[in-house]
Amino acid sequence: MSTSLKNSLAASGLALLLGACAVGPDFTKPSAPASARYLPRGDLPGTVTAIGQTQRFDLSQSPAADWWHLFGSPELDQWVNTAIAGNPSVQSAQASLRESQDNLRAGQGIFFPQLGLGAAATRARTSPAMLGARGVGGIFNLFTLSATVSYALDLFGGERRTVEGLHAEVDMQRYTMEGTYLTLTGNVVNTAIARQAYADEVDVMHGLVSLQTQQLDLVNTRIQSGAEVYSDVLTLRSARASNLAQLASLELKHDQADHLLHTLLGQSAGESQLPAIRFEALHLPASLPVSLPSDLVQQRPDILAAEARLHQASAAIGVATAAMFPSITLSGDGGSAANTTGALGSSRSHYWSAVTDVSTPVFQGGTRWYNRKAAVDAYQKSLQDYRGTVLAAFEQVADVLKALQHDAEALQANDEAARDAAQALSLIQANYAAGLVNYVNVLAADAQYRQSRMAYVQALAQRYQDTVALYVALGGGWWKAPHATQPGRAQP
Repeated sequence: MSTSLKNSLAASGLALLLGACAVGPDFTKPSAPASARYLPRGDLPGTVTAIGQTQRFDLSQSPAADWWHLFGSPELDQWVNTAIAGNPSVQSAQASLRESQDNLRAGQGIFFPQLGLGAAATRARTSPAMLGARGVGGIFNLFTLSATVSYALDLFGGERRTVEGLHAEVDMQRYTMEGTYLTLTGNVVNTAIARQAYADEVDVMHGLVSLQTQQLDLVNTRIQSGAEVYSDVLTLRSARASNLAQLASLELKHDQADHLLHTLLGQSAGESQLPAIRFEALHLPASLPVSLPSDLVQQRPDILAAEARLHQASAAIGVATAAMFPSITLSGDGGSAANTTGALGSSRSHYWSAVTDVSTPVFQGGTRWYNRKAAVDAYQKSLQDYRGTVLAAFEQVADVLKALQHDAEALQANDEAARDAAQALSLIQANYAAGLVNYVNVLAADAQYRQSRMAYVQALAQRYQDTVALYVALGGGWWKAPHATQPGRAQP
């Protein structure tokens, strides 16, 4: 084998070896959490029961992709589907994902030779004086056809790290989109529940105001007969006016919830009149999923998006490191130049050049060195942001698990309180009609009944909303949808 051939092969091997090397750290997924539970052992019962409805926590189960179907409401199902199809935030997230995918495809073009074609036609007059000569200038035409090709040798992997960062951007936007879906579905169901709770509270308050109106007529009659004093009328009027003010406030909250629900559906409030959903018609899911912490970090979109941002920061270190090493670009151009179009393509009109451009940083006042240090610092920040996101997710799950336990306790107590208050009010009204008690007792019983009924409605709604919160906190099962990419494996 000749010496020149050996040298050529050695040079080629060195180029391939360098081409396979990329500076900067290779990204490693953060380790799964060591904790196997969200709460201390024994801190959460296996089941919680209130008003005859039992919910069981299943540690081996993860949320279904269409978890809202478990509430058994056709209206909820329709509203969630409408929101997914028409909500602007979802469409915005989809557009952001498509943008990141297109940026990735554009960035991958760096791995291919860059080819350009050109054509030019020039008519010019020369002046010999511009060259320090004497004489008369002339007019000439120049026609050129040219082609250029260039290729950047990514010896130190700067371009590969850039594309790696674009891959991570796609992942981040994908998980952000899934998080938008999850937040939207949770907000639709929660808003529908709040809307109905306000409607039920309005009904309670209407009933109380109607009762007080009847009582006001009775008091007026008893005053005329001398059985009551006028101050009782004033007291009742004041209580009724306060309840009317509270009724107006509740009706406003109901209207605002209705407007919010329309907005979540991608509609204006004037487009349609949404039906009511009754709590009696809702099915409270009996089996509640509780994914393990090690699974949660692979399921929650916000955690996966934080991991993708960490991956971006890791790739940025490689880009900043590669910028400290030499860069090599191979380029060439060739074509034909002639004074007439007919002469283009003739052998005498051909020209070409081949260039190897090597540039290396020597001194920039520490700019590239500190750019790399800044990239390392940014990675450390992203790592701590990731850890914070994981801890916040665990906190949210723990809060919801305990909330469901206490929701059941509160609902059961409020149910008993409402039943007792209703019975007590009935007895007090009968005693008042018989003249055995004064109206102060009736007012106290009225207030107690109203407060207990309101508390019951609020506790019932809270139990439903915290059930929704658990599905959202666990990631909502988006990865089980037929179209979804498996967590941690997003593709451009």
